[in-house]
Amino acid sequence: MSDFPASTSYSADARSLTPPEDLLEGLLAVSLTGVALYKPVYARPGSPEIIDFTFVLLNPKARQILGLTELPTQTYLQLYPHTLATGVFEFHCQAFASGRQQQYSVNYQGDGLDNFFHLSARRVGEGLLVSFTDTAEQSRTAVEEALRESQAREKAARAEAETQRNQLHSLFMQAPAMITIFEGPDHVFRLVNPLYQELVGTRLLLGKPIREAMPELAGQPIFDLLDEVYRTGETFRATEMQVQLDHDNSGRLGERYYNFIYQATRSQAGEVNGILVFAYDVTEQVLARQRVEHSERQLSYANEELAATNEELAATNEELLAANHEILINTSELERRVAARTKEVLHAQADAERRRVRLEQLFMQAPAAICILRGPELVFELVNPGYQGLFPGRALLGRPILEALPEIARHPVYHTFRQVYATGEMHQELGMLIPLSHPDADAPRDRYFNYIQQPRYNENGQIDGVIVFAYEVTELEQARRQLEQSELGFRTLTNAISNLVWTTSPAGQADYYNEQWYAFTGSTPEEALGKGWTRYFHPQDLPFMLRQWNIALTEATPYQVEARLRRANGTYRWFLVRALPLHDEQGRIVRWFGTNTDIHEQKELAEALQLASRKLATSNKELRAANEQARLSNRQLELTNQQLTRINSDLDNFVYTASHDLQQPVHNMAGIFEELKRTATFHDPEAEQLMHMFEDALGQIQRTIQGLAQVVQAERQTQGVPAEVVALLPLTQSVLQSMRNQITEQQAQVELDFAAVPQLLFGRLNLQSILYNLISNALKYAHPDRPPVVLVSVRLTAGGSPLLLVQDNGLGMDLSRFGPELFKMFRRFHDHVPGSGLGLYLVNRIVQQAGGHVEVSSTLGTGTTFRLHLPASLVPAL
Repeated sequence: MSDFPASTSYSADARSLTPPEDLLEGLLAVSLTGVALYKPVYARPGSPEIIDFTFVLLNPKARQILGLTELPTQTYLQLYPHTLATGVFEFHCQAFASGRQQQYSVNYQGDGLDNFFHLSARRVGEGLLVSFTDTAEQSRTAVEEALRESQAREKAARAEAETQRNQLHSLFMQAPAMITIFEGPDHVFRLVNPLYQELVGTRLLLGKPIREAMPELAGQPIFDLLDEVYRTGETFRATEMQVQLDHDNSGRLGERYYNFIYQATRSQAGEVNGILVFAYDVTEQVLARQRVEHSERQLSYANEELAATNEELAATNEELLAANHEILINTSELERRVAARTKEVLHAQADAERRRVRLEQLFMQAPAAICILRGPELVFELVNPGYQGLFPGRALLGRPILEALPEIARHPVYHTFRQVYATGEMHQELGMLIPLSHPDADAPRDRYFNYIQQPRYNENGQIDGVIVFAYEVTELEQARRQLEQSELGFRTLTNAISNLVWTTSPAGQADYYNEQWYAFTGSTPEEALGKGWTRYFHPQDLPFMLRQWNIALTEATPYQVEARLRRANGTYRWFLVRALPLHDEQGRIVRWFGTNTDIHEQKELAEALQLASRKLATSNKELRAANEQARLSNRQLELTNQQLTRINSDLDNFVYTASHDLQQPVHNMAGIFEELKRTATFHDPEAEQLMHMFEDALGQIQRTIQGLAQVVQAERQTQGVPAEVVALLPLTQSVLQSMRNQITEQQAQVELDFAAVPQLLFGRLNLQSILYNLISNALKYAHPDRPPVVLVSVRLTAGGSPLLLVQDNGLGMDLSRFGPELFKMFRRFHDHVPGSGLGLYLVNRIVQQAGGHVEVSSTLGTGTTFRLHLPASLVPAL
């Protein structure tokens, strides 16, 4: 750098003593004021618009104030973006544009700086020279301290609220359940976790009302249920509700079942402002009966500007004095700012508190068991009621996990806690056995849990705890194991009999073959299951077999054909192929049970008999041989019939035994449930309702099993009852006597008319069963607005056949809807009274076995009439 310009008051002695370059360098080094030289960055070449500055020079004091150790390579706004909001960047741009010295004071808090700054700036050549001081090394006034404390509290409050919000958001997004939050009366999606989003694939949900986001729900109960919960604020729980959604956005509606909870969310004023939804896909249960974020030193200004630099440095001390004076002047302004900031802090604290309370409400009301463990000792920091309910009588909050639950010290669950805390990797378990102590038991009890352990991070990105979602599934796990035992028993039983046994799905897809099937056909489960059975039968028999099978599947009727089945060596043998549909309590087919019985010898004998008959016309000798062969064939057929009778009996015994063997696990479940009701303490107000729901479901299972046994028993009774002359009046009076209490309570009137046909030739127990079931149904389904009137009579038709009528004035039925299913096993049409759905099935079966049929006429709200048409042969001769 050359000499100072002539305008600079720089004496000859000074020039001879110190060169200008050395003087400038010394002034910058000893200055108590920060000095910076910036080079502007323009929007485009030739444009006057400044969009940033680069660093050209920083003296030691400037680097100390700004906390920099070297000339930055980043631009001014990259390092200090907060200057845009505080007006500092605009001040720099105005000073450069004007070419005049300008000053600016600012309380700067951001970008790692927190001080009150005085700045003086002026354009020098093509650069901007800035001198600045701060108050970091000066004592602050009480007003400044109060302002900073207020700002610190505000920042901490906002950070805490944001941390809690992020924690809850993380909990919801990683929860093993479908969770969404609706907002407002139009139910706008405000939060959707990944499992809930999977319901509709890539379809956009967030920010849309549910009626717009899921239009296929129109006509289903969902919209009305959401409106009702929002209107009343009452929680709604659904169990196994069918919801049809276009899951893959193809236009096809899927049919899935869900357990879900609609729970109203409320504002600080207690008003409903949204709905929180927890849902679980339980489709599989119904059919058997789903987780964070320049170093360039350049001095290019001309020698003529060195004097200006010297003036700026000389004026620094004056500026410092002026700064102190300005601080005093600005005290009142700071006091005003303190008051305003205090108001802002109070508002921010209130807002943060509202958010915290809101988050805590959502957390504590969540229908899942959730806790947060803090620090390496895994101390219970937060426990919601659902989690506390898993450990009644235990003090958890504020205690290390091994102190609160010492029995898990050697269990894998504790080691996974430590592993999650150490590695930050999420861990999940399904159905894990954890023996835990119970206040009502001497020894630890086996309990099963589904749970997720995931790390919690602090604001520095370090692991400071573990978040836990847990569900106790002890009853479900025990029920699953009992079901496995029942399935094992079924397989053992079918493998023990000689028949080839198989089962299919309701649609006819084979899902099980017993060992005899694989031994006979030489196939393997991989070759047979799910790939069809047609390739094992003779091609000539297949068309008829398939026609009959389609009829059985369509009409839900028993299946029976004779066909040739290929054995492992390639030869064929004749089999009697039979299948029966198995129904649930709603009368729906849940499985087909089939058997193949070897009748090859019988078929050969039958063919031999036909051949012998043809030869009878040509030879007497052959006639005698044929007679002898026929006698032997008849004998063999008799033996075969006896064998078939035994097989039918074995099948009946099998169904009876299967239903009987299922009773014990169900009784065990009932005992466990009763013990649970007696010993457990529930804090959730909805627990009692859930207990009743479970108890009802258990009762349905018991009634279904009892019904299976009852059907088999009834079949045996109806087939073995001999016909005899039965007087109708005394038999009916005996039936009515057994219902005396019910008739008296209902003030029922029963009218009997057997004058036309006083007696019938019938099995007494079967006729008694008919009368009991029809009369008891008339009383059971009586209209609530009038006493029941039942008319029982018999008359002769024009053809001489007896017609038994049972007429009532009860509730009636809609036969246009339920007529085809009237006599199906387990089918019921009124659920307000108990029943098994077997009565009409048995009545129809008995009448059909006697050679008759049943007609029914009914009007809703008026009554029902049963007409039993019986053969004329059942009227005894006088």
